[in-house]
Amino acid sequence: MAHATLSAVRDLMPLIAQHADAAERERQLARPVVDALVNAGVFRLLVPSALGGAGANPLEFCEVVEAVSTVDGSTGWCVMISGCYGHFAGLLPPLAATEIFGEPGAVVSGTFRPNGVARAVEGGYQASGQWPLASGSSHATWLLGGCRIVDGDQPRLTPAGRPELRLVFLPVGDAAILDTWHTAGLRGTASNDFVIRDLFIPAHRTCWFTHAPARPEPLYRLPAIAVFATWIAAVPLGIARHAIAVFTALAGAKTPTGSQALLREKAAAQLAVGQAEGLVRAGRAFLAETLRDAWATVTGGTALSWEQRGLLRLASTQAATQAVKAVELLFTAAGAAAVYASTGLERCLRDVRTAAQHITVTPTNFEIAGQLALGLDVHQSVWSIDDRGDG
Repeated sequence: MAHATLSAVRDLMPLIAQHADAAERERQLARPVVDALVNAGVFRLLVPSALGGAGANPLEFCEVVEAVSTVDGSTGWCVMISGCYGHFAGLLPPLAATEIFGEPGAVVSGTFRPNGVARAVEGGYQASGQWPLASGSSHATWLLGGCRIVDGDQPRLTPAGRPELRLVFLPVGDAAILDTWHTAGLRGTASNDFVIRDLFIPAHRTCWFTHAPARPEPLYRLPAIAVFATWIAAVPLGIARHAIAVFTALAGAKTPTGSQALLREKAAAQLAVGQAEGLVRAGRAFLAETLRDAWATVTGGTALSWEQRGLLRLASTQAATQAVKAVELLFTAAGAAAVYASTGLERCLRDVRTAAQHITVTPTNFEIAGQLALGLDVHQSVWSIDDRGDG
């Protein structure tokens, strides 16, 4: 199923490319692209087959996200966000999973940030809050947001003494979408804010990463945040691959000022494209190797070790970092032509830098990976957010 989806996505590349400028201009994906992606099943790759999804493995989903991102970073980001949220179909209680993901056209947007407050009431929670960065808000059917749980006026604490957090899921029509997405990069993602006030959320439409998964498939035993990082990294890898293609075409057509030879004949251009190719391929290989190892572990019935969790974060951050470096090298080597929107390189640079700003692939992860390698305790770090059982 996932390979069929990858083939379908490749067939959609001309359509995505045709509407990429409109997405950039309108700050949201064009409806024909959204409809084509829904029909191709890209948002349901991680939904279990019992709910009509593909039940794909994590590396297959990475390949689809990367393939879309080689055409347009904004479209790739939207595919990644709403596609990876299909993972919640295996974490939510069955009633909510069916309610949300049982509809073939379901598209989920939102953010994990615990910006909301959910007051415990009979049968669920009364939730209020404003959340930023709801990528795909323009075409989503459901939203999710992180909340701090309160009983009366007091925060509810976990047995470990930490504030209890939950994700709440709501139909998009229950929220107000605010037009806040005015940015340097990934402009077409409609990553707007959304607001709710005193909205009742049934208890079954909530979950958190420390809860045991509701379904038995190995995919849902992977630590969610760590594996989400790998899918996020697939976007900058795809953007960098796009930049290499753009630069190659430019180098075969441009004669630099003061020269009689094409740009591709210049040593600086050859060096840049060679380095970029090596960076992207190395980052992709490390990411794929780490994902394969993690997948083999969980399919074998064993939980990931802290070292494996750390490697997922490290590989994701390394891939994103190298993708940014690759695009920067190409942008510089292209000379003054790179600053023109018509070349496409400046959008690649803006998009790849924006994608790499995500917390799961920022350089801070190198520090925490080093702490793990040195045998230090990271249980109190942000990495413990998805640790089931002992977090």
